[in-house]
Amino acid sequence: MERPALDILREHAQHSSVALALNRDTEHFRTPGVDGIIAFRRAGRRHAVQIGSVYAAAEDRKHLLYAFHEWAGRERRKLCAVQLTANDLELYGSFGYRLSQLGTAFSIRLDTFTLAGRRFEKVRNKLARSRRAGLSTVEAGRDVPYDDRLAAALDGIDRRWLAAKGKHVKKLEFMVGERDAPGAGVRRLFLAMSGDEPIAYVSYSPVFGDRAGWLYDITRRLPEAPPGAVDLILVEAARRFQREGVGWLHLGLTPFCGLSPGWRPEVGEHRRVGRLVRLIAEHGDWIYPARSQAEYKEKWQPTDRHPEYVGFYPSVSLGTVWRLLRLTRAI
Repeated sequence: MERPALDILREHAQHSSVALALNRDTEHFRTPGVDGIIAFRRAGRRHAVQIGSVYAAAEDRKHLLYAFHEWAGRERRKLCAVQLTANDLELYGSFGYRLSQLGTAFSIRLDTFTLAGRRFEKVRNKLARSRRAGLSTVEAGRDVPYDDRLAAALDGIDRRWLAAKGKHVKKLEFMVGERDAPGAGVRRLFLAMSGDEPIAYVSYSPVFGDRAGWLYDITRRLPEAPPGAVDLILVEAARRFQREGVGWLHLGLTPFCGLSPGWRPEVGEHRRVGRLVRLIAEHGDWIYPARSQAEYKEKWQPTDRHPEYVGFYPSVSLGTVWRLLRLTRAI
């Protein structure tokens, strides 16, 4: 009997976005004799896109990736791997992947997190305005029941949030998490309430390994919600995590930001992909709102910033890049 994917991730994962491997439409590649998984999705008839690292013991990672390549060869699929970490580069470079930095991930160490000092003055003022407007924060399934009425209200927030983005905008998929009902999965859900009605929410996903904690994942708000509603959720959730002894709050990857020559791959770097990523970083807000996302994360004074990467095998083609963008619904 196969071991549940969640148990494997708890034991082997060191990735701050590991919970993306648990998304509903994401498949798990396994091979006999290895306690591990590779999370991926098929993209059309000739491509497959992996998300995150190879989740297995160090001595098994190469064997599992080799088996994944054998499967892709039989299927005649080209491979793309997104959100690789610096610790993955040597392995993927040895397989011949064409690699480039994709963006930067941000994390906050909670035992030192505080809103004291002048650098957080604007944040404190925004939080004060939200509280004066009567907003409060609760956790669904703990402070308030997650029932059919609440689920319908959150579905309504999703619809209005998406409609406010414009008729051509779609929800990003694959590289973002999902909203689970508390008790139905492993994620946690915090709400900003105006009276008895939710006006914004943030879903948090678990992170395992050396920097265990929670990932600030999905954010949704009503168009008329005060600007500080989401900030209020983040702060109150962080304080609850602190009381629980949680070590880290991860803000996740922002693609196309924080690109640095010092973070370029030493093995397998593909300059054409790097130029494409930099071009999107400079002119591609229509593909992904990288600049505004990075500014939001930076205002929380993150403790750690680290690069994440994209890799293509056996080569880079417009078709593979197109499939990646289609899969994430960036276009």
